[in-house]
Amino acid sequence: MEYNLQVGMTNEIEYVVGKNDATAHFGGDFPVFSTPTMINWMEQVSLKLCQQVLPKGMDTVGTFVNVKHLAATPVGMKVRVIAEIGEINGKMLTLNVKAYDEKTKIGEGTHGRAIIDVEKFISKLKEANK
Repeated sequence: MEYNLQVGMTNEIEYVVGKNDATAHFGGDFPVFSTPTMINWMEQVSLKLCQQVLPKGMDTVGTFVNVKHLAATPVGMKVRVIAEIGEINGKMLTLNVKAYDEKTKIGEGTHGRAIIDVEKFISKLKEANK
């Protein structure tokens, strides 16, 4: 099946760090951008990249995250997240992900996603939960 994905395809989304995106929201002590939120945004940008081109009935699910959080970003600052397809191995994708605030690169790494047939995936989940 043709999935319409190609190495080098990119997606970019800009966010603004809110108080619910800060470490304080997750039990930390500082009003700075949290690592879990950065990873979530990297996954979302990757997911949306794939959804833009996959055929109807197909989607992706995350399989791994290997990310470094490089610098602190205060609440209120803009963050730009970029995902680029780095490798395609059958239904397995590896995306290169990066995040930048208004001053510097704040995160980088790789994120894996697997292409799924949504109907089959949901059917298997239902069967497994019987």
